[in-house]
Amino acid sequence: MADPCAAACRRTPLLIVGSRGRMGAMLLARAAAAGLNARGVDQPLTPAALAPACADAGLVLLCVPAAVVPATLAILTPHVPPSAVLADITSVKERPLRQMEEAWPGPVVGTHPLFGPKPDPSGPLPVAIVPGRRAPATALALVEGFYHALGFQTFRTTARTHDEAMARIQSMNFITNLAYFALLAGQDDLLPFLTPSFRRRRDAARKMLTEDAALFTGLFEANPHSYEAVRQYRQMLNLAAAGDVDLLCQRARWWWPEDGEERH
Repeated sequence: MADPCAAACRRTPLLIVGSRGRMGAMLLARAAAAGLNARGVDQPLTPAALAPACADAGLVLLCVPAAVVPATLAILTPHVPPSAVLADITSVKERPLRQMEEAWPGPVVGTHPLFGPKPDPSGPLPVAIVPGRRAPATALALVEGFYHALGFQTFRTTARTHDEAMARIQSMNFITNLAYFALLAGQDDLLPFLTPSFRRRRDAARKMLTEDAALFTGLFEANPHSYEAVRQYRQMLNLAAAGDVDLLCQRARWWWPEDGEERH
């Protein structure tokens, strides 16, 4: 059965702001492959570039880092048609959603694709959708239709629920790897003892802690719930320091139920 949301999106001109970034480029390429009326604009964001790009846009999607959302909005919004829906893809939602609603009087929808610019085609491709205060059902349908047309799945949540979850999933994954490898850095005497499990963890953390360190640092600092997540993690470390390792093992087994199916 055809998705009516995706069908409506196909009739709407779409603008991706930040179309040369990794996520913006991926979304623009998939939109073109899906036959959507999509175009992109990137730095320098001048009036001469924005005016024609925004002219008839029905959906304007910000694909820029959370730190530059306010500056981008100040340049962009004077050119956006009054009827357009403004959305973003940042990995935090409370602050960017508030900034967009302060800068734009029309409908605002926050989104977060929970995967990177090279998604695994065999895995789930979920996108969190966060309705803004002034977003009508038609605006939500348009944004969800965009992602459905690209082959992604969507679910709705609130900005606070999203950021609390990402503080524990995204921010803690980054900060615990960062602290662990910073702790062991410079200790050449450890090198003869490296085990396969350590090498697997090091390999998994390489890109995050080298190429993407600035990105994840910015997301950690932009998420108002990151520091509470660190405090909660410290409580788990305190249990380990007190010798309650069995208790931690019992809690950790929640991820692998006895029926053998991992939680996802």
